[in-house]
Amino acid sequence: MKKQKFTLYKKIEDRCRQLEGEFGLIPAARKEKLLSLSQYLSNKINDNQIPKLIVICTHNSRRSHIGQIWLATGADYYQLPEIQTFSGGTEATAFNIRAVEAFRRSGFKILTNGGTEENPIYQVRWKNIGESYPAFSKKYEDTPNPKAQFAAIMVCSEADTGCPFILGCDLRLSLPYDDPKAFDDTDLEVKKYDERVRQIGRELLFMLSRVDQ
Repeated sequence: MKKQKFTLYKKIEDRCRQLEGEFGLIPAARKEKLLSLSQYLSNKINDNQIPKLIVICTHNSRRSHIGQIWLATGADYYQLPEIQTFSGGTEATAFNIRAVEAFRRSGFKILTNGGTEENPIYQVRWKNIGESYPAFSKKYEDTPNPKAQFAAIMVCSEADTGCPFILGCDLRLSLPYDDPKAFDDTDLEVKKYDERVRQIGRELLFMLSRVDQ
């Protein structure tokens, strides 16, 4: 049974449709990896299990948050059964404000609510009803992240190399993305952050669109 339909903000719906039109830009090798994750989700859903996905990068500051938020947004866009999404790092820092602003430019509504000055808690919204989505930096093994029967998506090469084994996961997928941090405080900063938000959204929407339920 599909979950209750939530109406996404119009700008988010429009962005999702734009990203669907870009599925042809995804290289074949990436699609093959993404389809293995689609199959994992399909198997969990068809076994009446709630899939759990954690997106991991080094600092849980940029790419892992981008991945987690797009997974949750895409699951709502395609009205999939419940999918629990998480993010974490090999270190904890903060959800970088440049990534936060890139999401705002994409149509997400984001407020700060709690946490610390060094590691604030952001409340992220992409739909008109339902609870907002808390986003803050944490290690991948920290609460509230899952401890067993989850898929680990490694979105940076450093974390992928440094964590060849993730305790408790039943699927580990290497899916690295270039770090937009390389362009911080340059004339290309906004462009590169927007590109990465778009690329990760495009690929994860493609993956979710292929889930068989």
